[in-house]
Amino acid sequence: MIVHLVDGTYELFRQYYGRLKIKTGKPRPLGAAAGVLHSVLEMFETGATHLGVATDHVIESFRNDLWPDYKTGEGIDRALRIQFTPLEEALTAMGVSVWPMVDLEADDALASAAWLASQDPRVEKVCIWANDKDLAQCVRGDRVVQVDRKAKQIRNEDGVRAKFGVGPELIPDYLALVGDAQDGYPGLPGIGAATAARMLNRYGPIEEFPADALGDRRQQALLFKDLATLRTDAPLFSDVEELHWSGPTDAFPAWTERMSDQNLAERSAKAPR
Repeated sequence: MIVHLVDGTYELFRQYYGRLKIKTGKPRPLGAAAGVLHSVLEMFETGATHLGVATDHVIESFRNDLWPDYKTGEGIDRALRIQFTPLEEALTAMGVSVWPMVDLEADDALASAAWLASQDPRVEKVCIWANDKDLAQCVRGDRVVQVDRKAKQIRNEDGVRAKFGVGPELIPDYLALVGDAQDGYPGLPGIGAATAARMLNRYGPIEEFPADALGDRRQQALLFKDLATLRTDAPLFSDVEELHWSGPTDAFPAWTERMSDQNLAERSAKAPR
């Protein structure tokens, strides 16, 4: 089987801002959430059987306690923010496994789910549908891959090395040195992508750098590495068969009405199980 893991928060943002660009007139209040449901249904229609969606139920996580400038929910459009919980509830009603994260982030859930699924010998491949750089650390050979919708690429281990100059196991170290503006930490001044890759390929992880390589910036680099390291111990499921989609629940028709989208009901009824 192939297990598909979807970043629901990213998909909601993608639908919301994509619809703002192409939509004329007044948008539907839950239009972005409905768009995510259609996107997930398309995956089932094209062959997906086992799928889970991770969401940031709240944007903030334990990382905000480690670094005060870490990303927050400040500045998110209210019309987008109020669709977070309805998306989670509608996906659940559609019969999809959903992991709303509070202390951890959606990326931690994706990393945990990828690790759990990859341990099962019945799983042929794990596809992580997310663009975030930090998720490249989850890639393992051709077995766990990252599907980057924006770049239209399926990135295996060789693809990670081609993009970043280092293997998946060094992605947290790489991001610690160069920073991740999307997550709100700057990296170390004066160290760009090429320099970071060169240092990591020469010395290995930051813990193995010689004392004079980073000087008094070593502790900050280790802090940023902690921010960039995804947690893989979230207890999301005990059996990968829990991710098998068997169709919508009895609660789903009410959601299609609430979203004013009858096509959702029709597609979900016809999608292969």
